[in-house]
Amino acid sequence: MATRSKHSIGERLMAAQVAIDAVLADAELQNALTPFGYSPERMAAARAHFEEAEKLQQAQQREYGEQFGATAAFEAAYEAADSAYMRSLKLARVAFKNDVQAQQGLGLNGRRKKSISGWVDQALLFYASLLEKPEFLAGLAQFGYDAAKVQAEMDLVTAVRAANVTQENEKGDAQKATQRRDASLDELDDWLADFKVVAEVALADDAQQLEKLGFGAV
Repeated sequence: MATRSKHSIGERLMAAQVAIDAVLADAELQNALTPFGYSPERMAAARAHFEEAEKLQQAQQREYGEQFGATAAFEAAYEAADSAYMRSLKLARVAFKNDVQAQQGLGLNGRRKKSISGWVDQALLFYASLLEKPEFLAGLAQFGYDAAKVQAEMDLVTAVRAANVTQENEKGDAQKATQRRDASLDELDDWLADFKVVAEVALADDAQQLEKLGFGAV
């Protein structure tokens, strides 16, 4: 396999397209290159490979667009849920500052987890305990909390969990799309590198024809 090109993906695709299309459109180039194994049929196969690589590049860009969208949705969901959770947590710490059972049952003590899974577990414990224990919910009633308000905030947390799953799935899809595109592009680069060497031999006495291929004079 050829060393990964330092050129951009667009430049790599264009270099292959210029060389391939030049041969397919020029009978003189075809006559010169066919004896060296690059017949019109082989060039047409190379054109099909180029088109596939181009499609894979476009698919990769779409997948990353979807990933970025999923990440933005996740971040928005997390911001909304965390803001509500932090407000409720502060109020609960005031309401139950002398109630060890509530502090333990609601998970009031200690720092919030930094990982999403840890944060979700803490938040769900808090809201589920409020809904399951009438005495806990009654303790927050003074701050305007009822079951509907608690459920609404809990729904924000479950939305974060769902958005995170979507985000991770999109990341996986984007990574797979990148791998497929890179493999196809590397094969195209290899083909073009070999073709360039052969073309330089076949067209050694015709610099202008080499320039048509995008290789320039040797």
